[in-house]
Amino acid sequence: MTAEAFVPEGAALDELRRAVQDCRGCPLYEDTTQAVFGEGPGDARILVVGEQPGDIEDRRGHPFVGPAGRVLDRALGAAGLDRSAVYVTNAVKHFKHRPAAPGKRRIHQTPDRTEIVACRPWLVAEFARIRPHRVVALGATAAKALLGPAFRVTRDHGVPLPWPASAENPADFPSAEDAVLVATIHPSAVLRADDRDAVFDGLVADLRAVPKV
Repeated sequence: MTAEAFVPEGAALDELRRAVQDCRGCPLYEDTTQAVFGEGPGDARILVVGEQPGDIEDRRGHPFVGPAGRVLDRALGAAGLDRSAVYVTNAVKHFKHRPAAPGKRRIHQTPDRTEIVACRPWLVAEFARIRPHRVVALGATAAKALLGPAFRVTRDHGVPLPWPASAENPADFPSAEDAVLVATIHPSAVLRADDRDAVFDGLVADLRAVPKV
């Protein structure tokens, strides 16, 4: 089970964004509104990878436009990173969730390893087009998609790592020669925290560890 057959070879970002709507690489497409592809400048030097689209992203078709996206925007600004110059995407392009009552927000479920691997060709294609100088992994799912299942965000967050030497499958993820990866929490963790200010400050501190480009 993989999306590879649905990813047009050598396609530009706009073509990939259209093609992903026809992806049947895993069953997640069956119960979603649409696939949500990455967005941002094609020449972005920073590529941010999250977990998957949420309820609002699934309905609107854009990444990081819900509450977690607003936290991310605020954190990037506080860390001195220009949000408009960043390409943002997710490791998984369809929203995995539990059914909800009519009119209620659907509750997200964490993608499993099979779904992450199935969706990898789309993420690889984005890397191939962007060739980022800096990679930011938001949360455990994104970090494990890029660095392998043994990686622990709680242990290694905020530590600049050589990229793609640190990646699970380095050849899969084209990048600039001086590329560096920094892992941190997902912005949604701030929304779930008892002390939101402290957790937000930790997110900002990790983002400040991203070397300037």
